[in-house]
Amino acid sequence: MKNFTKSASLFERAKKVLPGGVSRNTLLRGDNPLYASRGKGCMVLDVDGIERIDFANNMASHIHGHAFKPIVEAVSEQMSRGMAFTMATEAELKFAEHMCGRSPSIDKIRFVNSGTEAVMAGMKASRAYTGRSKIAKVEGSYHGAYDYAEVSQAPTPENWGDINRPKAVPLAHGTPGGVVNDMVIIPFNDPEQAISILDEYKDQIACVLIDPIPHRIGMIPVKVEFVKALRGWTQNNGALLMFDEVITFRSEIGGMQARFDVKPDLTSMGKMIGGGFPVGALAGSHEVMEVFVNGSLPHSGTFSANPITMTAGRVAMELFDAQAVTRLNTLGNYARANIAEAIKLADVPACVTGTGSLFRIHLKDKVPRNYRESHSSSTGKRALAAFVDALYDDGIMMIHTAAAALSTPMGNGEIDRLSEAVLKSLSSIKGLVEEPK
Repeated sequence: MKNFTKSASLFERAKKVLPGGVSRNTLLRGDNPLYASRGKGCMVLDVDGIERIDFANNMASHIHGHAFKPIVEAVSEQMSRGMAFTMATEAELKFAEHMCGRSPSIDKIRFVNSGTEAVMAGMKASRAYTGRSKIAKVEGSYHGAYDYAEVSQAPTPENWGDINRPKAVPLAHGTPGGVVNDMVIIPFNDPEQAISILDEYKDQIACVLIDPIPHRIGMIPVKVEFVKALRGWTQNNGALLMFDEVITFRSEIGGMQARFDVKPDLTSMGKMIGGGFPVGALAGSHEVMEVFVNGSLPHSGTFSANPITMTAGRVAMELFDAQAVTRLNTLGNYARANIAEAIKLADVPACVTGTGSLFRIHLKDKVPRNYRESHSSSTGKRALAAFVDALYDDGIMMIHTAAAALSTPMGNGEIDRLSEAVLKSLSSIKGLVEEPK
């Protein structure tokens, strides 16, 4: 990775006042993180004067790119009238009405400040509604920075156990044993084995939690039969089904769940529904959402539903209508096809996964089917880091896992430029990529 003088200087200052020099570890790359100066549309300029096409979009949280004029204008007007109150606002009501109209599974919605909070609220709501303590989740799936959600987020070959019966593995040192014991881990896209494991705890499980396009597992879409099996099991055993659509709600007008003939009890959302501001939301049926007001689950938050986020989110989502969703998903198809062609030309063991406006590049010759197949060795991780660094040096920003989330300012020209950079970057790391065994 190239040397960036101003970013390096800022990082030296940051290390004196921030642990590791940052507030989120995903920014740590190479000798120092890069520092942004400004962004406009799908372009970002760093403090060293280098401009890049932004396919990371702040970890998939921008759907209209940077400094989107309708959001800037609406938020500026709201800021002139106040930023947060110990009172309800019409901004919250308008946004809630819009979101409830996007999906038949959303009867009621409650806003929080992050995707992590949304998942946390969903887990607590499930427990409050069912009176049970255990939560089931898929091995390797990411659901935010919450003790329960982190269990088996990043297991390794040394501790993950048998593939048909994955172990519950804590992420952070010091995680209480009771937290780990209350999580049930199931394999991805294996309905028969998942049901077998769930049956062992059928009187104890409050909720089965799934991400329909799990990023950490490999950005592999969930199979319809897997979703339907889990829906059937939860209905037959008095548990709830929750979709984590913090990243994936962008996939259809009503979220990725719109692709299935399945209605989850709860849906957690975040990222792009905030229009670039911190946001989270938990939505669900009238019956389940009643736990927030019947005394079962007291819930509040100082900045929840603040009018700045509510205004930005409503404008962003109103303008991300059915036509915009379709256009961006079509662009995603174009991107995946072009990247696949670049991989073929580079003659490097690699593949591309994803759906809609999301995709991820793997330095593996075959598309992984689950977390274990997408997991990389230390050599593979070094090669992937070198690949992402090469993309940055060639004017392309990607998520550190070589994943991407498109935004509405993009068109075929940006995808063509990405494909050229992918070909060049793959060729530059050819000697680092592990050959298939």
